[in-house]
Amino acid sequence: MPEAEGAFARLRPGRSVRFRLLAIALLPTLVILPLLLGVTIIRWNAKFDALLISKVNGDLTIAHQYLSRILENTGEQIHALGASARFRDIAGENDRTALSQFLEEQRTALGLDFLFLVEGASDVSASAPPLAASLKMDWPVVKAALAGADSTAIDIFQNEDLAAISPALAQRANLELVSTPNAVPTERNTETRGMVVHSASPVALRDGRAAALVGGTLLNQNLVFIDTINDLVYREASLPEGSQGTATLFLDDVRISTNVRLFENKRALGTRVSAAVRSAVLGRGQTWLDSAFVVNDWYISAYEPITDSFGKRVGMLYVGFLEKPFTAAKYQTLATIVLAFLAITAASVPIFLRWASGIFKPLERMTDTIAEVEGGDLGARTGITGVNDEIGHVALHLDDLLDRVQQRERELREWNEELNNRVEERTRELRVANQQLEATTKQLIMSEKLAAIGEITAGVAHEINNPIAVIQGNLEVVRNIVGDKAEAARTEFRLIDEQVHRISQIVTKLLQFAKPEEYAGYVERHAPATVISDCLPLVQHLLAKANIAVVRDDAATRLVLMNRTELQQVIVNLVVNAIHAMPDGGKLTIRSFDQDFDRRAGLTIEVADTGVGMSPELVQKVFDPFFTTKRQQGTGLGLPISQTLVTRQGGKISVVSTSGKGTTFSIWLPQAE
Repeated sequence: MPEAEGAFARLRPGRSVRFRLLAIALLPTLVILPLLLGVTIIRWNAKFDALLISKVNGDLTIAHQYLSRILENTGEQIHALGASARFRDIAGENDRTALSQFLEEQRTALGLDFLFLVEGASDVSASAPPLAASLKMDWPVVKAALAGADSTAIDIFQNEDLAAISPALAQRANLELVSTPNAVPTERNTETRGMVVHSASPVALRDGRAAALVGGTLLNQNLVFIDTINDLVYREASLPEGSQGTATLFLDDVRISTNVRLFENKRALGTRVSAAVRSAVLGRGQTWLDSAFVVNDWYISAYEPITDSFGKRVGMLYVGFLEKPFTAAKYQTLATIVLAFLAITAASVPIFLRWASGIFKPLERMTDTIAEVEGGDLGARTGITGVNDEIGHVALHLDDLLDRVQQRERELREWNEELNNRVEERTRELRVANQQLEATTKQLIMSEKLAAIGEITAGVAHEINNPIAVIQGNLEVVRNIVGDKAEAARTEFRLIDEQVHRISQIVTKLLQFAKPEEYAGYVERHAPATVISDCLPLVQHLLAKANIAVVRDDAATRLVLMNRTELQQVIVNLVVNAIHAMPDGGKLTIRSFDQDFDRRAGLTIEVADTGVGMSPELVQKVFDPFFTTKRQQGTGLGLPISQTLVTRQGGKISVVSTSGKGTTFSIWLPQAE
């Protein structure tokens, strides 16, 4: 460094080579690289924070789906009870004591907190547990049931309503409010209201009177409910060491069920949400996806509003995880990067300066020599010895320098061209290898997901099969016992048969998705046009309803080797999906044509519609197990099973869709040998 300072001190106009060499050597290290590093760190930090928000948003989706499933299950259970033959028989006997005992048995079996029968506008003819006082019946879910429609929602019961049902429920809903930092100030000391999963189903009494079967579950201090959500969202090892996942159910801004801890074993029941979150979620109805102060620390949080049957925002559902471990890991990574850069810079700058010094010192000697010659000292020489590089040759052989430079320039141009060709070739090879690596990584991730889901669904399906068999067997026994009297309950028996058959079909789909190798059928050669012709009559009633025109183009001449039933299942599933995508009618196009793929002979079957189409985000999810856009109608297994069946035969299924213009599914299958 003292040599560099001396050189700068001797700078005169026309002698700035030393300065420019030092600038060229140090500019990339001390200016450009720090700027690039800063921009990279800023972008990485933004991506890191966005990734945390994306994760907590996915966690909230799982919690929301579980809560929705609780509501759906409660409605289905009460509907099934109201439609059962036993309930109708007991209700028809007008024995309120027997009916109350039956309702108590069913309430306990279904895990409900209350269950009662309402006749007319507000007459409770039987209840479990027995009502302690009169109960208001102007709930929208009850009105809907009395009007003939099933209804399930979350409602807020006042403490007197809970006490009228059961003093124990009123006591369970009673929570002392805990002073909470950042919460909206309040003069209340306790929360006495109860958040209830409220469901009602219409029932037909023998005398023709309008009646409804009403049941519900109190969510206040329902720790099984909130711990189940937490276990679903934050499984073991899903968060880094030191972090923890939490879930909470709010009534207004009060935690009525949570696994957030005030102390080691003390749940934060009665604490309240921060004012900022309350204003955004309860005030404006927004979903909060950001960092938030939860009781005593900062969490990456997700809140969504809960609406009751009156359409009012009455609470919130929350999931989140501790922010501190992620922040510490982020800052530790940033510190490591900065320290590594500083260390590399400190080690490299002296080396660059030494290299620069080895260049500009001979040049300064040559400049001084030329100045002396111009001044008239024709005997002046550089006096440079022991220098075997280009600068030394310049000093010793000025006469032949131009010829050598010209030759070197020509050679360098050729070398540069050859080097560029090699770089392009290596870059192309690396690009191909990278694409193959990305494809392999995606396949591995999908295989792991499918394997995990397969194990879970196989276990669930086998567990469901046993109750189905018991239901079917006992139903047959009941028919035999009842004999000719079974005709009076023929509708109920038929409903039970249909629902059992529906469950059996769902279980079969789950097993077929979980263990497709056990459901593989006999494969044989088929012409695609014949299979398509056999499929269309199966969906003709749906086509007629939706006013859809079918266009066929059977250009394929090759045969495929696949189980006929499985191929029909795939085509029918795609056609039904296309019909559902065109509720106002449209055109369904089914094409088949010969096509080679990856140097393999085969054929393609296309099913195209002119329906609503899908966004790019939905297109990427359509083959994910249990993902569906049909809510009530779909199970989310049709396309994953179809993909499994086609892939097992060495084929490929793909989709192209434009929102508002339609969707095209393509099935490529290898030619039968």
